Amino acid sequence: MRLSAMASERSPLITSGVCGLTLTAGPCGSASDSPQESGPGKPEQGPRRLNTFFGVMVPTILSMFSIILFLRTGFVVGHAGLLQGLLMVVVAYTIISLTLLSICAISTNGAIQGGGAYYMISRSLGPEFGGSIGLMFFLAKVFACGEYVLGLVEAILDVFGADPELSLSEGWRVLPHGYWYTVLYSSVVLLLCLFVCLVGAHIYSRTAFAILLVVTVSLLSVFVSTVAVKPKDFVILHQGPGNQTLRYNASYTGFSAATLRNNLGPGYSLDYSTNSVMSFATVFAVMFTSCTGIMAGANMSGELKTPSISIPKGTIIAVFYTFTVYVLLFILVAATCNRTLLIQDYGFLQRINIWSPFVTIGIYCASLSAAMCAMIGASRILHALALDHLFGLPLAPATVTSNSGNPWVAVLYTWGLAQCVVFAGQLNAVASLVTVFYLLAYAAVDLACLALEWASAPNFRPTFQLFSWHTCLLGILSCLVMMFVINPVYSSGSIVLLLLLLLFLHYRSPTSSWGYISQALIFHQVRKYLLMLDVRKDHVKFWRPQVLLMVSNPRSSCQLILFVNQLKKGGLFVLGHVQLGDLDSLPSDPVQTQYNFWLSLVDKLGVKAFVDLTLSPSVRQGTQHLLRITGLGGMKPNTLVLGFYDSCTPDDFFLQDSAFCRSSVGDSSEGEYNFGVDLPSLQAHFPPVRHVESPRWLSPEEYVGIISDAIKMNKNVCLGRYFFELQGEGKDSKVDGSERTIDVWPLNLLQPGSGDYQDVCSLFLLQMACVLNMSSKWRNARMRIFLNVETGSCDQGWVDNEETFRELLRKLRIRASIKIVRWDSVVQHYALPEGERCGEPTPGLSEDFLSAVNCMLKEHSSQAAVRFLYLPRPPSGRNQSQHYLAQLEAVTYGLGPTLLIHGVTPVTYTDL
Repeated sequence: MRLSAMASERSPLITSGVCGLTLTAGPCGSASDSPQESGPGKPEQGPRRLNTFFGVMVPTILSMFSIILFLRTGFVVGHAGLLQGLLMVVVAYTIISLTLLSICAISTNGAIQGGGAYYMISRSLGPEFGGSIGLMFFLAKVFACGEYVLGLVEAILDVFGADPELSLSEGWRVLPHGYWYTVLYSSVVLLLCLFVCLVGAHIYSRTAFAILLVVTVSLLSVFVSTVAVKPKDFVILHQGPGNQTLRYNASYTGFSAATLRNNLGPGYSLDYSTNSVMSFATVFAVMFTSCTGIMAGANMSGELKTPSISIPKGTIIAVFYTFTVYVLLFILVAATCNRTLLIQDYGFLQRINIWSPFVTIGIYCASLSAAMCAMIGASRILHALALDHLFGLPLAPATVTSNSGNPWVAVLYTWGLAQCVVFAGQLNAVASLVTVFYLLAYAAVDLACLALEWASAPNFRPTFQLFSWHTCLLGILSCLVMMFVINPVYSSGSIVLLLLLLLFLHYRSPTSSWGYISQALIFHQVRKYLLMLDVRKDHVKFWRPQVLLMVSNPRSSCQLILFVNQLKKGGLFVLGHVQLGDLDSLPSDPVQTQYNFWLSLVDKLGVKAFVDLTLSPSVRQGTQHLLRITGLGGMKPNTLVLGFYDSCTPDDFFLQDSAFCRSSVGDSSEGEYNFGVDLPSLQAHFPPVRHVESPRWLSPEEYVGIISDAIKMNKNVCLGRYFFELQGEGKDSKVDGSERTIDVWPLNLLQPGSGDYQDVCSLFLLQMACVLNMSSKWRNARMRIFLNVETGSCDQGWVDNEETFRELLRKLRIRASIKIVRWDSVVQHYALPEGERCGEPTPGLSEDFLSAVNCMLKEHSSQAAVRFLYLPRPPSGRNQSQHYLAQLEAVTYGLGPTLLIHGVTPVTYTDL
């Protein structure tokens, strides 16, 4: 994972700056409206001019105070009591502290660009997880925006709302109450936020410090008031059911031991805003929304002078500062206000302040700041998601920006969804959902850091070291546990939504150059399990084909590649290729640049194969290299597959398959990253198919030598002929094999006198046919086994052989029909001296015999989809190679797809 090279990782999908915007010193990482002028794929970083205080502490503190500080402190202490309230603060800050350690680790391992949590997760865990969590984090910010707006409206109604006991408005209390009025006021506030985000987001971000000063002054006035204000009694009015007015007598006692004792324990009761009884979970959900701003500073890494120092230092100081403020405020409130005042008036701090406008202004600034921060942050996340092309057309308009670079369409998306949220009508009604979404996003950040730590990638070297996989795992578990404690229904629904988004993105298969943590984790686990895969513990009953298929030119070999993919039965499948040349005479290794083309070919064909290429002076020597070095440990090829050596002019598969046609270029996703290999370059890389007059790079002697070498190295050998005629093997084919037939000829047809159907090679032939019959596209195919018998003599031993063979098939659990083929007329052409009938095939085989064998095969297997034939051992003499190939060519001429097989390893097992 190359987090230290974020610019290059961003380049394929996001081509300008931070989501097309330059971040400024605003909370939540809001973006300014000035576009960057940079070349494609290389974002140009603006000057780093923010220090720890302005770049990290200010936005983080503002985001963490939000509306809870002034509007829900009494709610938490009143319902939960001081002790449980402090417990909630400790639990909440423990969770965010564990997540903070992960944020600091990731953010100090490389620059973070636009999108905040989405950027960290997507560039750590890949597009599927990053996109799904990014959308969830976007929704969390949208709901948070609606929550802050509802809190602001609540504060406005506390001051300007009409008294429910009076029929006429009095003074400034002129705003009517009610659900639809609340929605109306919230919509007006949202329109104001929308206007600011569309026109003056940069102005807002530059006033963040001034807003913090206002909030700090308001907070100081609260602390001073607990000493300066004398005890008071209040009458609190609420609109009850049936338009009746409910009256509550509340009091501010000043510092009082009795008040503190009364407020120590819990007193969960009816919440006047939602008319539902509160519990630990519901109160904690409201309280935790104050802890959702810890990523505001991490979003500013691109603007910080020293991000590796500022992010950990500034965020930790901000978290410690806000924790201290909340603890002190909880204690002061519990010691000075009776429970009725705390529960029945969320805006009680205005009543007990030395000058109530201090608190009113603080509430308005904090709430409006948090709402605009959430809207700006959500729109930037959505803009980043849209630029990454993860969700296709639904988010495509969100890529649009104004001339100044402001993503105004993404802002409109956010505003529209936030408008839907305010129909909840009450802050407390959406707090649980906001908290669950944020907890899920925090768990994902911890997961990203845990994955990086477990992957043990050398490039994961964060300058912040105060974390370990234990803290990451504890952070994940604590987030998940608290999610279900708060609201099991919302938690289950959010996880289901996350899984659906994961599946959607997985099947869309977006590719990128970000680097995939899954690849690092897979490498880590595969290495461990390869070491555990001991070749000394191999057993024949667990044997499976592990195939090395040598490919000269994929244009003419695609059908064979697809067929062998069906034949591997979950085993190793490697495409091998020999590039002729000598490294001593070359400036660099030409093979390394070819891997991407071959891997793209594998992707296009949809086969589960590895690629191994080598440079060698000859094909035979290169094949020896691959047979020896391909694979690792217990995963090494045991079977070599070659195309047949003949003079046929091969077909160009690239001209037949739509996946390789230029017309399909537009079918791929515009944002799909192709690892530098597009379709035209893939077609241009592989040379045209061989013509009749084209020179052969491989001589017959060398080809037969390759077969001999493989057998000497104890590798099974398969030769495939006429597989260009095989149809229905592509990844989009719906063939299930119901109309196919697999024909097996287990006897060595070039040595009629052998008569052994149970030698190693014949049994290997049966096993390979059975393996093919178990694959998806051949599962319903009929398998036929042909037994060649001579009936002209008086010896009836062939009848016993047939029964023995049927019993063998039963023991091997091979379901096949047996066909008896009388081939006396064929054998009569086999005229060799008596002593040579069981020896190696010799050039003395007559053309009549070879022609008769070929006619017999055509007569009985003309309708078969594929034929399995016994491949005789090649001759030891080099001068006999051409005769050997001529015999094989004559026997298989015009048959259709045929696989000639010579097995050297035992593969069948009859015991349990």
